[in-house]
Amino acid sequence: MPKATYVYCVIAADRRPRLTRVPAGLPGAGAVRLLEVDKRLFIAVADVPLDRYGESAINKGLASLDWVSRIAVAHEAVVESFIASTAVLPMKLFTIFTADERALEHVQAQRARITAIVKRVANQQEWGVRVVLDRTLAAAAPPKKKARGAGTGVSYLAQKKAQRDSAKELASRARETVAALFDRLAARSGDARRRSASELPVQGGPLLLDAAFLVPRTRAATFKALAARESRALARHGYGLTISGPWPPYTFVQD
Repeated sequence: MPKATYVYCVIAADRRPRLTRVPAGLPGAGAVRLLEVDKRLFIAVADVPLDRYGESAINKGLASLDWVSRIAVAHEAVVESFIASTAVLPMKLFTIFTADERALEHVQAQRARITAIVKRVANQQEWGVRVVLDRTLAAAAPPKKKARGAGTGVSYLAQKKAQRDSAKELASRARETVAALFDRLAARSGDARRRSASELPVQGGPLLLDAAFLVPRTRAATFKALAARESRALARHGYGLTISGPWPPYTFVQD
């Protein structure tokens, strides 16, 4: 059966990483193995059968969200197993070469760029922070009393205007709140990025902030403690903050 070389990630490490705790990887793929670029740079790869991971097979699989999700989860599990290394640079899903030599040639050709990225993210991990409007607390807020004479046309219009003004004020205050939060968390990280509106999910309620922070390992505990304090403070005002990580620097390996 014809095979190709699937690349999970590039790894910078002082010593050759161990593979004892690396998961199986993609369904149908061979065991994860390492290709050595030099003494401190490696590629995590696996053999994949072309009948399952050739161009036509992948194009067919892309029509199934379930199939893509399973592949993505398996891919990320392998990448994340190397998170303790100096730096791990995730490759895009379905990065496949005809042979090991081609994969090595690709990395060598990108060596200057890879070196710059490794320098930027070395010994740092990504943490995600999201802030949403807490629907439960919002629903628990006592309703405003109706204005006297609310049944009249004039008072009805006045009440509607007051509601619109209140909504605008709330939106403005929310923007200021999450902007200030982002700045405080960014000050404790090596780099920080807010994800664009096009990347925000449509489910789960109003998402006010979706951000990624590149945090040095030595500051991870401090960062988490700060996020926890911010979460408690925001909760009193109807916001919900969640933090996730640590992750490989998915957001920060892009130029």
